[in-house]
Amino acid sequence: MPGAFFDSSAVAKLYHEEAGTKTVEARVVLLRLTGDGAYISRLVVLEVQSVFAKKVRSGELSKADAQLVRDRFLRDIQVRSPWRVAALHPRHFQAAEVLIQIHGDTYAIRTLDALQLAVALDLRDRGFSDTFVSADRSLCNLAAVVGLQVMNPEGA
Repeated sequence: MPGAFFDSSAVAKLYHEEAGTKTVEARVVLLRLTGDGAYISRLVVLEVQSVFAKKVRSGELSKADAQLVRDRFLRDIQVRSPWRVAALHPRHFQAAEVLIQIHGDTYAIRTLDALQLAVALDLRDRGFSDTFVSADRSLCNLAAVVGLQVMNPEGA
């Protein structure tokens, strides 16, 4: 079975307990057992750190705890466990632009979400991934429309 692409909302669940954490953990374990990839874009590396900072501002995490989960996440990326980081290429920006042009009038697609979706579609087209994992209901809806299998760890 091909791997799965995880957006920031799903990745953060692996590092801080919240709704959907167990589902993300189970999917990552399955991917490890089968040897298939758990893919993220380079953009996720930046966005997840922003998620942790937001959790500090909202009081969900202490600054020290946020630093611990940030360090663990960055360490996991370095050893490719579980994450395989997909680089951003000009083709991804072009594809994101097309996604916004085609679907922006109907779906509330943010710029960075379009870029994430473009990377996920590219990985699918290259045979690396067949599932888009996200806790963003709106983004999941659009991912399904453009032909990706979708998994929302929050069950929505």
